[in-house]
Amino acid sequence: MKSLYYALLFFVSSATAASDTALKACTVISPTTERFFDLNPIRRVAPEDGKKKKEGADEGSWHARGYDYGANFTINFCGPVVEELDKVQDLDKALWRNVSAFYEKGDRQYAIGLENSSPMFRGRKLVLNYTGGSLCPSTSKSRRSPITLPRAIIDDDDDDDDDKKHSKKPSHDERRKTTVISLLCDSDPLAKTSISFVASVDDCTYIFEGRSPYACGGVHQATQALGPGGVFGVIAMIAVLVYFAGGCVYQRTVMHQRGWRQLPNYSMWAGIYSFFSDIFIILTSSCARFMPARRGYSRVSLGHDSGRRGRGNEDENRLIDNLDEEWED
Repeated sequence: MKSLYYALLFFVSSATAASDTALKACTVISPTTERFFDLNPIRRVAPEDGKKKKEGADEGSWHARGYDYGANFTINFCGPVVEELDKVQDLDKALWRNVSAFYEKGDRQYAIGLENSSPMFRGRKLVLNYTGGSLCPSTSKSRRSPITLPRAIIDDDDDDDDDKKHSKKPSHDERRKTTVISLLCDSDPLAKTSISFVASVDDCTYIFEGRSPYACGGVHQATQALGPGGVFGVIAMIAVLVYFAGGCVYQRTVMHQRGWRQLPNYSMWAGIYSFFSDIFIILTSSCARFMPARRGYSRVSLGHDSGRRGRGNEDENRLIDNLDEEWED
């Protein structure tokens, strides 16, 4: 019975594992409420080359006013901004296409975070975090005017080697601009997605607040790969397996049956088999009547048989007459 239990447990676990699918990009499941969040509908995508823009579609990325900060922000969710950047400060040109948030001051562009398609939860808060932007002001100033210390001993060659080694080491206080977006649920049916600037910590960390109906979460439709029919089929297969396995164990250990008689309700299954076999024989025999009869010598043989039958009747009549005459005598 233990082996049967383990077999059933393995079957159920494999069926459950098959139904789980990996989450796609820009989606997350809340660890506390088990609700599913999909931010892909609020991600702005540039139209493909050679294709016209759909009517009613919004142009460009999302925008947030900086108010007293002195600059406005351009942001996209889970993807790079739609706009083409050409003057991003302190960032390699190969990474310009991955910038997900930036602002402009004069003729310069400052990235405040690179693309990230993995939202996360901080407690009950849905958060999207961008890192790896342009250098923070404190870091850029230290690079432009490096601090030099006076030499204690001028004529010592060992100190020169040490100074060269220290000058080759990268700066540990290098910081890059980052962005934190806190997404809040807006359950108003007429509400639209919006994003607003909250604060900037020493011009290095930028905090935004977004409101959207897509931040309310819902039921994950892709968690169950099997439909209602598939679930019913799995339950039926488990029930049949339990019936035959448990019945065989009972018939073998308790009733001491061997062979086909180990099957549960053997007499019933044997009767069903004989019933269908009889129906098969009846159908095949009835179909044989509609088959064409043999021709050729069959007619001659029928005539010969009829002659024999006629002669046999005459012989019988003669024998009866002879017996009657002997009886009269």
